[in-house]
Amino acid sequence: MKILHLLLVVLIAATGSINTSAQTADEIINKWIDAMGGKDKLGTIKTIYTEGELNIMNNIGPRKTYQINGKGFKSETDFNGQKIIDCYTPDSGWSVNPLAGISTPTNMPAEQVKLGRLQMDAAGPLYDYAAKGSKAELQGKENLSGAASYKLKLTTATGVEMNFFIDSATYYILKEVTKMNTGGQDIEITTVNSDYRKTEDGFVKSFSQEISFPGLTFTITSKKIEINKEIDAGIFEKPKS
Repeated sequence: MKILHLLLVVLIAATGSINTSAQTADEIINKWIDAMGGKDKLGTIKTIYTEGELNIMNNIGPRKTYQINGKGFKSETDFNGQKIIDCYTPDSGWSVNPLAGISTPTNMPAEQVKLGRLQMDAAGPLYDYAAKGSKAELQGKENLSGAASYKLKLTTATGVEMNFFIDSATYYILKEVTKMNTGGQDIEITTVNSDYRKTEDGFVKSFSQEISFPGLTFTITSKKIEINKEIDAGIFEKPKS
């Protein structure tokens, strides 16, 4: 009986620990939501339009993005007079990249589309994550560039694994690491966020991102971010070749 009692105590303690971890992860996410403007405010985002620059090895090109929550995302970058386009919808994705020999709209691989769908989430994948079928797990604390940060692992309903490093003081997301498989090879995409500012509408956004793929790093700088600007969903349609 003593052994049975001891096992029950251990089981209850373990269950309590699991529940505490889950609550702690949600608490951190809720504080991130508050830092970004609050749950009610984030829930009002229908569209996001940005203007800025993309910098690859000191080659700078103007960039615009169009996002309609849950319906589509499109980026357009002009490099030396050649336009690079990436576009995602819930069911597909297409791109144009003359620098890579893709001069006409071309369908993207399924894995790339799966990852690109995350960019259609206007409030971000952490917002209301459980309702989207995602799972969040707190994985402790890490020191990131001198800042104590919480590490959260998010697994989306489609199986995409994302790790978020959230500043324990500001609750801003300092870094994101997303894992994906392309061409049978697992790769990591790292995004370092900085220059957080409050927009005129009271939303807090990062105006600078450094994005790293294996063998390539580039920077995106936003000069203008407009929330709920009117955007025609027709821009996401793939043009006829």
